[in-house]
Amino acid sequence: MRQTFGSATPRISLGLAMVLHAGLACADPPPRFPNEAIWHQNISAAPLHPNSTSMINTLVGLGGWGNGNRFQIDFSLQTYPNAPAGTPMRTVVPHQGSGEYYDPDCEDLPTSMPVPADAAFEGQSGLSCDNDSEDCHLLVRQGNLLYELYSGNYSGGVLNARCLVIWQLNAVYPPEGRGEHCTSGDAAGFPIAPLLVNADEVAAKVGIANSDLGHAIRFVLPNPRMATDASLGGVGGRLYVRPASHAGGPSGPIGTVPYGVRMRLKSNFNMSGYSAAAQVILRTMQRYGIVLADGGNIALTFESDRYTSASWDSLGIEARTFVDVVNGSTPVLVSHFEIIDTGARIGETWNCVRSTVNVPDLIFADGFE
Repeated sequence: MRQTFGSATPRISLGLAMVLHAGLACADPPPRFPNEAIWHQNISAAPLHPNSTSMINTLVGLGGWGNGNRFQIDFSLQTYPNAPAGTPMRTVVPHQGSGEYYDPDCEDLPTSMPVPADAAFEGQSGLSCDNDSEDCHLLVRQGNLLYELYSGNYSGGVLNARCLVIWQLNAVYPPEGRGEHCTSGDAAGFPIAPLLVNADEVAAKVGIANSDLGHAIRFVLPNPRMATDASLGGVGGRLYVRPASHAGGPSGPIGTVPYGVRMRLKSNFNMSGYSAAAQVILRTMQRYGIVLADGGNIALTFESDRYTSASWDSLGIEARTFVDVVNGSTPVLVSHFEIIDTGARIGETWNCVRSTVNVPDLIFADGFE
């Protein structure tokens, strides 16, 4: 994925962020699932996996985080916060270069999604993306529906893509998500936007002592650092663990971390040298963890501040916030994490079996917790 940085033009100051909700009342909230969703499970006291230490040590030995073992942030993913009624619906067709579309994992074709005129693909300023060489995600929320397009481009009035997934934000998905062995816009089968860190949600928590974001955070690793095991019967030894429902192309040794792993920042991590905004994010990693969503080199993916009221610059968050030693801060390393037990490893057959979801009789709350 292309690395970009937060806007250089601050839109709210840290002082205004301290005012909390009043200062952010005009901003649409980021898309989130009901509190019962697995992503909102507080794992601060969850049991460790019996092989937590050995898996962490193996990952460290393989090089740790990608991009030179840096816990770096990519700001290129952008979520359109809430497409208004009447937004044009655009037809989705298979990737024009290869004719490839992931079926039955993704939505049946023909289908369509709302595309606001000012929406933008990942790392782009508009609706054009080189989906032969880039990930090219397009993320658009409209009410209770979240549209996540992967490997897409908009041309000639249509979208061509390798996958479109429509998530129901008022649904409680089963343990296998959208279905066993089913991918999504992310290789692990995860939703993307609900696992991103959003500038407005961080700004809303800065003035609250001991606060966190209340949801797990997406991260990625290079494929050679993710586990494989031929004995599980998966294609090429590929495997995953819950909360994942799919594995992309892991190619690492059996003893390292698997696709979908949920890692928790240790409770004794020294965050005293970090800013208030960074501490909100670190506490979130201690209480809700980080989940391995895809293969790639830049570990963390935060939402672009293109559509938010707060900017990353105003919050003091930049690409190397958790990498560089500033004011005595401790760089965040793989060894500062531990692995919770989320169940057995599952061999990836790529034979997707779609699941059904439970949609509660509730109205999606447009606001922060």
